Amino acid sequence: MPKALRFYGWPLLVGVLLALLIIQRYPQWVGLPEQDINLRQAASSTLSQQGPVSYADAVSNAAPAVANLYTTKMVNKPASALTDDPQFQRFHGDDLPKQRRMESSLGSAVIMSPEGYLLTNNHVTVGADQIVVALKDGRETVARVIGSDPETDLAVLKIDLPDLPAITLGYSNKIQIGDVALAIGNPFGVGQTVTMGIISATGRNQLGLNTYEDFIQTDAAINPGNSGGALVDALGNLVGINTAIFSKSGGSQGIGFAIPTKLALEVMNAIIEHGRVIRGWLGIEVQPLTPELAESFGLEGRPGIVVAAVYRDSPAAHAGLQPGDIIFSIDGEPAGDGRKSMNLVAQAKPGDKVSIQLLRNGQALELITEIGVRPQLSSAPKKEATN
Repeated sequence: MPKALRFYGWPLLVGVLLALLIIQRYPQWVGLPEQDINLRQAASSTLSQQGPVSYADAVSNAAPAVANLYTTKMVNKPASALTDDPQFQRFHGDDLPKQRRMESSLGSAVIMSPEGYLLTNNHVTVGADQIVVALKDGRETVARVIGSDPETDLAVLKIDLPDLPAITLGYSNKIQIGDVALAIGNPFGVGQTVTMGIISATGRNQLGLNTYEDFIQTDAAINPGNSGGALVDALGNLVGINTAIFSKSGGSQGIGFAIPTKLALEVMNAIIEHGRVIRGWLGIEVQPLTPELAESFGLEGRPGIVVAAVYRDSPAAHAGLQPGDIIFSIDGEPAGDGRKSMNLVAQAKPGDKVSIQLLRNGQALELITEIGVRPQLSSAPKKEATN
């Protein structure tokens, strides 16, 4: 028996292995389904495609229109480091000696028109006593603030110099994730600097930076001093105003944010025409209709927002809106996202009438209200009530 096994064993093993190979290669021969692997091979014509080896043309087009800002303001500072000691403050109270000192900060701005209008960030210029603009061609001048919009963190400046190089505007609504992006500004005050990256994301919001957020995210290095500078495409066209970085160290970590050109232009034109941005307003605060709340109201799967507060003497208060109302739509637009709905209200023209579909105590209602003018941050009215 062992002799027969040795005689027939090797041929049998070879036959089994051969059968397994045939089944794997031609499964249809034994009634098994074919195991096709569909791979996508790039066409040979695309193998030679390459990006530009230099963005010097784009930079030469855009850089002259990006200026450095140097702002100064007078602040009251303690006369001695001892005044920061809690024990010292305990004995002397608020009657502590102070000195007026000058603080300076750095930023950037973009020359938007030959007439001398510049865009920058509000946080760069707020409270400044003097703003010095330094152009790439070596000229310097003092700028005046035409107006600002803290809710988008934008400010419009005006300078009076001849032959100003204005930047070419791009289409921020047409950029795509993966597009090349160049950030131009004055980081750390070292002088005009260009960094390169890509568009990492668009439409970023709910970051807690501004009231109205629609940021372009880029990994082009943005550092302190870049604020107010230009984010341009590979041709040197402006697609955004650099405004913030996400960083735990204070330096660039590859996550920077820019305000899209489309939004920045709307704000700039409004400030030049009216001195401020006029936005629509209902006078309510809203919160999401969470799955738990939706279940408690028997509204599973139906989008909506909950009125959390109503401001006194606001259009919403006059229309009869109450805390706890669940809004399903505003002027026919579904209200599934509170921030998006409030942004649509802000874009409406004051005086327009809109219908609001809502649910109150299980009863469907429709209210008609007139869009009001959103108050400035410093003069916001008090809330009437909260739920």
